[in-house]
Amino acid sequence: MTLLQWFIFFLIIQVIHFFGTWKLYKKAGRKAWEALMPVYNAIVLMKIINRPIWWTILLFIPVVNLLMFPIIWIETIRSFGKKSRLDSALVLLTFGFYIYYINYATDVQYREDRSLKPNSILGEWISSVAFAIIAATLVHTYVMRPYMIPTSSLEKSLLIGDFLFVSKFHYGARVPMTPIALPMVHDSIPYSGLGSYLKKPQLPYFRLPGLQKIKRNEIVVFNWPADTLKTMWGDHSGKYTYKPIDKKTNYVKRCVAIAGDSLQIINGDIYINGKKSIMPDRAKPQFYYTYTGKKPFNSQNFPKYLAKNERKNHYKIKKEYWIDSRVQKLFSKNAGNAYVTKVSEDSLFVELAGGISPKLLNKLSISKIPNKFSINMTEEVVAKVKKEANTLSVKRLIHTNDTDVFPSNKQYQWSQDNFGPIYIPKKGETVELTHQSLPFYKHIIEEYEHNKNVTFDGDNVYIDGKLTKNYTFKQDYYWLMGDNRHNSLDARYWGYVPFDHVVGKPVFIWMSFDGGLIGGKPRWERFFTTVHGEGKPVSYFYYFLGAVALWLVYSNFIKKKTKES
Repeated sequence: MTLLQWFIFFLIIQVIHFFGTWKLYKKAGRKAWEALMPVYNAIVLMKIINRPIWWTILLFIPVVNLLMFPIIWIETIRSFGKKSRLDSALVLLTFGFYIYYINYATDVQYREDRSLKPNSILGEWISSVAFAIIAATLVHTYVMRPYMIPTSSLEKSLLIGDFLFVSKFHYGARVPMTPIALPMVHDSIPYSGLGSYLKKPQLPYFRLPGLQKIKRNEIVVFNWPADTLKTMWGDHSGKYTYKPIDKKTNYVKRCVAIAGDSLQIINGDIYINGKKSIMPDRAKPQFYYTYTGKKPFNSQNFPKYLAKNERKNHYKIKKEYWIDSRVQKLFSKNAGNAYVTKVSEDSLFVELAGGISPKLLNKLSISKIPNKFSINMTEEVVAKVKKEANTLSVKRLIHTNDTDVFPSNKQYQWSQDNFGPIYIPKKGETVELTHQSLPFYKHIIEEYEHNKNVTFDGDNVYIDGKLTKNYTFKQDYYWLMGDNRHNSLDARYWGYVPFDHVVGKPVFIWMSFDGGLIGGKPRWERFFTTVHGEGKPVSYFYYFLGAVALWLVYSNFIKKKTKES
């Protein structure tokens, strides 16, 4: 919906409110016209129901207001003597229109001095829970929200099983664009597979002022621009599913280039504006390496610096199986990144950096090469492994050509390790549109900046049917990548991240479990540590426990003194 459409919708709501309450306003000693004046009518209503005027603010905060409306409906009818469970049920089931019946078909009396205390323990419990949900939704939506790391794309910087607090206010809290949604869940109702929101209506994009702009090499949480999944954790069928921006799957990556930068990747190393990027102290970039030992590996000579469950084996495959077209098709579909070299006249050596599919294993005659495997390592670990007595060689895998990297155009034969140069669009900057540049910007122009169609007629470019030679960007864009470079679905595959997709900045790891929350082993050294900063993260967990203990002792002391007095 456009701003004009929302303004008209807002006025309609005011008219509905007026016709449903103007008699009740008069019975409360107010003027009928006061029920019609936008915002002012809400302030007057708070006075009528004897509730704080600041509640009015909550009525105009998206998502939070959906939780407030039922409370206001119930408070309104109770202010006029309708306090039975049936009355409460009717006003909720009719979405507030039961107030029309009270306004026109009953002769109710205004209860100015009614008790605001719930009539039962159940009512008190419901009231407490309702406002706890409202407070949590307000914080979750506009201040800080919890988030769990589900994948290894930022391993060793952030680990699978880290639970983060993500700040909404650092870059400016984004007002929810999907106003009708269940609070404190993302795109689906847990364990149901059902959506948690209505796709329409949609609010225009708006963001509150932030404390800072996104800085180069900061870790950022954002909505995955290429997301088409039905739900965040399910339906990976590949079928296209439209999702509003704020309901797209949450991703976390490192912002290696900001708006206005020129980015290039050379043999896996990132260059920004022609200079090699210097990563933060806590960043731990990883790449796959071919590790060859002098002797076959066993439990005694396996490198002590490596986790045995991380190794990816190498294989010898017989030629007659390899050249089969069905095997080739299955291989290209399931095996991911692979390197094939000749071992002998009747077999090939296959190096599978991304692992190997069980389906593929069933089709091939395979023997493992006992003294070689692929493994993901940081430069620090590589340096240690090279000093192992059994090490013959450690060779970094360099991808030379990947057909599915951005912008997926035959003009650009790039790979995840050799990519660019590429310009990161900046708000207000203008670029020339040609056959060479348009593959980078077509999706931006059509999808992110909402132009209907970009077409070529010879060398002429048309946007929405209008001839144009240049395009000026309407917002900033960013380039986000994982530190785990050979095991990360990131901007190299789906391109730029628009600023309107940015969720927030991770600031704090409040707990961490190796193997997941259920059944996992606590990583105590990561509890209550900061995400950004220099040097080894310091845990403030025991300081927190100490503060809680002191508070409990102090509060018990105060209670004891109060009881004695």
